[in-house]
Amino acid sequence: MSRICQITGKKRMIGNNVSHSKRRTKREFAPNLKNKRFWLEEENRYVTLKVSAAGIRTIYKKGLKTALEEAKAAGLINIY
Repeated sequence: MSRICQITGKKRMIGNNVSHSKRRTKREFAPNLKNKRFWLEEENRYVTLKVSAAGIRTIYKKGLKTALEEAKAAGLINIY
């Protein structure tokens, strides 16, 4: 699972570079991914996730355990 956020499911998008003359060439929009360690209080251990900036905000808002359960239900991660 390269370049996919494990919490939100964000992945790369394909679009166009548009020049001044309106000539279009393909380009990629990459998500803002970071490898980040989170402390999982319930299991007394660290969990390393590849998450986007929006995913980090989601974890801080909902809590790590809830975010992991939702991601597992959505099929974004198998085991954490």
